[in-house]
Amino acid sequence: MKSLEELQAIRERMKSQIQSREQAGGNDIRVVVGMATCGIAAGARAVLAALTEETAKSGLSNVKAGQTGCVGICAYEPIVEVFFPGKEKVTYVLMDPDKMRAVFKSHVLSGQPIQEYTYTYAIADKGEK
Repeated sequence: MKSLEELQAIRERMKSQIQSREQAGGNDIRVVVGMATCGIAAGARAVLAALTEETAKSGLSNVKAGQTGCVGICAYEPIVEVFFPGKEKVTYVLMDPDKMRAVFKSHVLSGQPIQEYTYTYAIADKGEK
């Protein structure tokens, strides 16, 4: 970069790319599994496999299954986060393949989160903040 104008041009170009991506995937439901080493050690691979299987069986093109890195609450792994457009994310903890299938059917397909699997419920149950 040689000038402020060049930096501003790069910024504008990047803003338009980000807006294009957001518009293209704006209605997608994203479901991600924490796949850092702590998640993998706690069984996240099996959870991801169940998620991938359920996503494929659903045949829905607006459901995107994936993985993410460290979520930051290792004691609650495996962790799954569900992102619905225009809503707050829901973080599920201490997941296993059966819970993943239940969350997919109830939350992803029907829009009904399973509260007792969520991080909020887990910390309230333990008296944490």
